[in-house]
Amino acid sequence: MEKYEIIKWLEIFDKRIKDIKEVLNIDQISSQIKLYEEQMLEEGFWDKAKEASNLTQKNNNLKDSLNNYNQLIKEYEDLAMIVELNDATLFLEAEDLVTNLDKHLEKTEIELLLDEDYDHMNAIVELHPGAGGTESQDWALMLFRMYKRYAERNHFDFELIDYLEANDAGIKSVTFLIKGLNTYGILKGEKGVHRLVRISPFDANSRRHTSFAACNVVPEINDNIDLKINQEDLKIDTYRSSGAGGQHVNTTDSAVRITHLPTGIVVSCQNERSQLQNRERALHILKSKLYQKLQEEQDRLKKNIGAPLTDNAFGSQIRSYILHPYAMVKDHRTGIESSNPNDVLDGNLDEFIHAYLKWYKNNR
Repeated sequence: MEKYEIIKWLEIFDKRIKDIKEVLNIDQISSQIKLYEEQMLEEGFWDKAKEASNLTQKNNNLKDSLNNYNQLIKEYEDLAMIVELNDATLFLEAEDLVTNLDKHLEKTEIELLLDEDYDHMNAIVELHPGAGGTESQDWALMLFRMYKRYAERNHFDFELIDYLEANDAGIKSVTFLIKGLNTYGILKGEKGVHRLVRISPFDANSRRHTSFAACNVVPEINDNIDLKINQEDLKIDTYRSSGAGGQHVNTTDSAVRITHLPTGIVVSCQNERSQLQNRERALHILKSKLYQKLQEEQDRLKKNIGAPLTDNAFGSQIRSYILHPYAMVKDHRTGIESSNPNDVLDGNLDEFIHAYLKWYKNNR
């Protein structure tokens, strides 16, 4: 990379960093961190555990934002130092520095789009196969692996909640939690129907098949949100755990299925070690889903927490994954395409997620 090219990139990066500083309001963040830490030192702060935990989380989030901004400054200064030293041998290193800083800025700019009430929360993700039996069940399993790999690639915590294995192949349903700052905001655009076109591995005649699976994404609400659920509105069933899980699976009737009778919402949990733990986790997820539904009904602003889930069938898909007769993944909302579906199915969703968040910001 030539010196003049580095200088041009520095001009571009300087403007982007200044824009980020303005949006973040770095001076205010520093003051707020100081205020929170003073509160945390007050006598009796930890007497109210939930409030203390929430404030601590807010403080940690602000620290993460400040540390991220400081890291951007450091990367910019490292690049500027190469120009200042004017050493041609260092210019060879500049290309990697430019690429890394550009990606870091892109990631930060995307995070700044996550400004809605629920965006900072963890994401509860559910996958259900559409009509088509084995084909769609296997497709749902492929999507499950894709989101698990996405979590791993982005260093998010992944927690399996419920896994219902199909008899022949694939899964009948799965629920999992992806934990990390802004994971709901990042993944909310994955809600909808996903379409797969491929030569079926289950077809002896090797014919092309189209399969569908639905993804639902719900924000995991905080415990301090007051939402009362009447016990008489619940039907609670217990059954023996099956499918993916630890040593406790298939040993006792520890799995729990809760049906909220007024709405018909069903939540299952089988991955905890005891029936009591599964019940508590299922109630927590039910509370999140009911809260989401309540907000949708009260506000009529469904865009705040994702669009309503469309029919799990042809014509309603948000994204297509085509493995045959050609290779392509296309998002039908943003128009973004990839010619490498294997990479996408291995969890490389950043391009699609970033494009959706920009599209969503412009269209809400």
